[in-house]
Amino acid sequence: MTYDLWMGEALDLARSTAADGDVPVGAIVVDPSGAVIGHGRNTRERDGDPTGHAEIVAIRAAAAAVGEWRLEGCTLVVTLEPCTMCAGAIVASRLRRLVFGAFDDKAGAVGSLWDVVRDRRLNHRSEVISGVRAQESTQLLREFFATHRNI
Repeated sequence: MTYDLWMGEALDLARSTAADGDVPVGAIVVDPSGAVIGHGRNTRERDGDPTGHAEIVAIRAAAAAVGEWRLEGCTLVVTLEPCTMCAGAIVASRLRRLVFGAFDDKAGAVGSLWDVVRDRRLNHRSEVISGVRAQESTQLLREFFATHRNI
């Protein structure tokens, strides 16, 4: 199965995030039938909410759509490797699969610094597929930070 189309949707959400001054990260949750049941993009700056990460926003929307917190059988597609908070939410919501684009060497919790979602000590582990459209995700982040930092 290819995840390129779903990642394209997540990338579109990420692009729309930059207008709010937030780091451009987008995420979607897809149910077992292939329907998108949750959309998310970073909203920390817009909402003044430290938990306003794209993954959290998408997971909350998906849980509301299905009417429960368990997202068994669902896939989270996100443009950037999740942080520890988001990785914990992936485990807690019982997502079957995580697909992400760019690795995050500074805060990534799915292989870069930690590997929370596949930790055998936890009660749930998700399948992980990384590097999907990674170059596009990385370029979007580089362009954003080039205008927000003195490089």
